[in-house]
Amino acid sequence: MAEEKKSIFDSVKDGVVSAIRGVGDVAQAVVDTVSGTLVSALKGVRAITNETLGLIFDTVSAAVKGVAEVGGDVGIASKNAVLGVIRGTKEIATGSVEAISASAEAAVKAVGDVGGDMASAAKGAVEGAIQGAKEVGMSAEEAASAAASGAIKGAGKVSSTAVEQVRNVVTGTISGVKVVLREPFKGDKEK
Repeated sequence: MAEEKKSIFDSVKDGVVSAIRGVGDVAQAVVDTVSGTLVSALKGVRAITNETLGLIFDTVSAAVKGVAEVGGDVGIASKNAVLGVIRGTKEIATGSVEAISASAEAAVKAVGDVGGDMASAAKGAVEGAIQGAKEVGMSAEEAASAAASGAIKGAGKVSSTAVEQVRNVVTGTISGVKVVLREPFKGDKEK
């Protein structure tokens, strides 16, 4: 399984890097690669499981790190990775809050791993969740809340300072939607 995850990670990252270098469109490269990977990998799956969430996390992490590798905008990458997850998982569970939260968490953590702007990534993840929710008929508020909570969780895997920065950017109104944090999150490194 670890070998399979690594090959999916490498495949997604390489796919995003190649698409960006070939066409230069970060947004489209990320959406297409993430959604295409998930549609293919999840064929026949009927429910969002922990294994599915792990695949989502790895796919989003790889896409965001691929964008960072070519110097692309991580906020745009995060937005489109979350959007790609919503599109790629709609056959299993339309607007799964767990999938949205996991994708936002992965995006923010991946950006933190490469030393990028996690606040921008968090805002982008919430924007992607809102756009995706509107496409699939889900509550934009529910999607935004799930993405914001996931983003804070991802920041918590980096530092308590990151949690504060991300919480500040995802609290309020984003893309015309009031974002309400439904669960208090403490960073893994907070005491």
